[in-house]
Amino acid sequence: MNGTFETEENVQLQHLQSYLQQTIIGQPGLVERLLITLLADGHLLVEGPPGLAKTKAINELARGMEADFHRIQFTPDLLPGDITGTDIYRPETASFEFQPGPIFHNLVLADEINRAPAKVQSALLEAMAERQISVGRQSWQLPKLFMVMATQNPIEQEGTYPLPEAQLDRFLMHVRVSYPDTSAERAILKLVRGEALQQDVARPEQLISETTILNIRREVLQLHMDDGLEEYLVQLIRCTREPDVFDQELGRWIEYGASPRGTLAMDRCARARAWLQGRVFVTPDDIQAISHDTLRHRIILSYEAEAEGITTDQVIDRILQTVPIA
Repeated sequence: MNGTFETEENVQLQHLQSYLQQTIIGQPGLVERLLITLLADGHLLVEGPPGLAKTKAINELARGMEADFHRIQFTPDLLPGDITGTDIYRPETASFEFQPGPIFHNLVLADEINRAPAKVQSALLEAMAERQISVGRQSWQLPKLFMVMATQNPIEQEGTYPLPEAQLDRFLMHVRVSYPDTSAERAILKLVRGEALQQDVARPEQLISETTILNIRREVLQLHMDDGLEEYLVQLIRCTREPDVFDQELGRWIEYGASPRGTLAMDRCARARAWLQGRVFVTPDDIQAISHDTLRHRIILSYEAEAEGITTDQVIDRILQTVPIA
């Protein structure tokens, strides 16, 4: 037995991944992270310059599933009710009726989330954490299949409201995307010309249902993780909290480490990656492959590290080099 499997659900996800890679050219990492987030029942924060198919990615994901999609453009004048919905007065019945907002969709894109003030950000992040929204005295449940992908533009800082660390922690992963290479750029030209001529890439033959995704999430949680590997994961998190114990340089660079949400995020993401690759067990490569995206927004650097120009990714590289695999 080689520890691999190929179920109907796994084949469907492979077809979906292939479809996304044909339509989101030059961003294989973003495609994989989207699917990992979907299977790990979390939310994704994507940071990168404009025009890198961030919006297109989640839109195409919805096209390959039996799921509805809605895009919310965050602006400084946005109100919490514009996201959650609000009570509407009906004169004919002399009563208030709740009108659901765009948050009541399976897949939601919060475009340029840092352009809206803190009150609006909080309304969205509360929905993400609690899977419900409250208006007046009533609470309303969100769909069981619910995922938010938020984007941030790192170029423009004027007129933006940076997300506090406690709110960033609610995102399963923080992914950074960059420009495609030359060959991918040429492929994008051909794809866009074909789409303009209505020559779309064929959608997956079988759209993935909500029931299938929920079943896969249960399978992901049941994947085998060796006790030693689980200890390795916990020690990686401990290294962000007690860096002096592991390495003096890390002790100078790290001000605050990852919360228990970081531990849970690494566990779920490593399992989801293993499942996507058709394995019934998690390997050290799975944990290391998702470490940057699950820890990047959970580690706060010291003033000394920032003064030296040390980045969070460099700190995570050092953590992976320092902590031995159990």
